[in-house]
Amino acid sequence: MAFRRRVAVVTGAASGIGRAAAEKLAARGARVVAVDVDELALNWTAGRADVVACTGDVSDPETNAAMVDTALRRFGRLDVVLLNAGVPSQGTIDGLPLAVFERVLDVNLRGCVLGLRAALPALRASGRGSVVVTASVSGLGGDPGLWAYNTAKGAVVNFVRAASLELAREDIRVNCVCPGPIRTGMTEPLIAAVPQVYETLRSHIPLQRWGEAGEVAEAILFLASDAASFITGAILPVDGGVTANSGQFAPPPKA
Repeated sequence: MAFRRRVAVVTGAASGIGRAAAEKLAARGARVVAVDVDELALNWTAGRADVVACTGDVSDPETNAAMVDTALRRFGRLDVVLLNAGVPSQGTIDGLPLAVFERVLDVNLRGCVLGLRAALPALRASGRGSVVVTASVSGLGGDPGLWAYNTAKGAVVNFVRAASLELAREDIRVNCVCPGPIRTGMTEPLIAAVPQVYETLRSHIPLQRWGEAGEVAEAILFLASDAASFITGAILPVDGGVTANSGQFAPPPKA
């Protein structure tokens, strides 16, 4: 029960990594505010005393204010903030509509900035805090056709570094996980529609499989917990070994 008497906010909590993290936090003693734009998909929180839903778009300052207010009003404090909400995109530099690019920046980057800004007064009032942001291995390098996503997630990585330096003196830790290919509600349509892409990505993962949302959630909870009390500004790949590879050679297949 590592999070007993802790209160957490989790964005992008309707499914995938966000839901897995929210459920694991609650199972380990936390009270959780689960935030997502998809009200229907937040129905998994219904009837629970330890998890409350908050519907809204993280790119809207009002949503970020509401999630913090919900934590304070329902549970009395805020200790942990998991900024996980994100949207994908694909398209060429001169072909992707700028509106899509702006939406990717709004959710993936602006949502993190707004979330941290909204949470800071409550974290300071608690005396310390832990913030974990979900970036991506696509924030550590480039991918064909994913330039908008690469741009947003790369900015998230450096935002985490800068925020960790600014807030360390207040005992507020800020860290980041960078998932590789993970089976989630966001990636399942791709897997179903283009199985060859799934297999290509799988073959480039040294562990030779896609990851599961719960595996990323475990890394997030470690960084959020007191077990990581001397860790801030860390950028942790959760990618089956993808970023360990120089890219010059394919990883050896499993025996």
